[in-house]
Amino acid sequence: MEVVEIIFGNLNYFSYICIMNFINEFLKGALYGLAAQIITFLQLQGNIKWGLLTKYPILTLLASVPMGWMFMKSVEHFVTAYNGQIWPSRLIGFAIGIIVFATMSILMFKEPVSMKTFVCLVLSCCILGIQMFWR
Repeated sequence: MEVVEIIFGNLNYFSYICIMNFINEFLKGALYGLAAQIITFLQLQGNIKWGLLTKYPILTLLASVPMGWMFMKSVEHFVTAYNGQIWPSRLIGFAIGIIVFATMSILMFKEPVSMKTFVCLVLSCCILGIQMFWR
């Protein structure tokens, strides 16, 4: 039986579907990871800024439940995107965490971007780029 391929430039239809599946799973993982990292920052650093643990101990601790679920969904989608490999999910999660922490520190605490923070952000973007584009 002959396989008929639909050609999109240099990509055949199967390759196009694989790429779109990767992008779909990657974006889902990134969005879950981003939301979880933001909630984590607010839970941990919000206590420093607003005293959340003292004012709302149960609510602050209960935030861990949806946050944990979001981290699990993020890892699940990244592992699916990378065909069962677990290291990319860890490295991408790390990079997203660094970027979120630096951004939220600047926005909430008005911390200036030092050279050390800038280098860490660049390295995080490099890690993210390597995981996304190096196949």
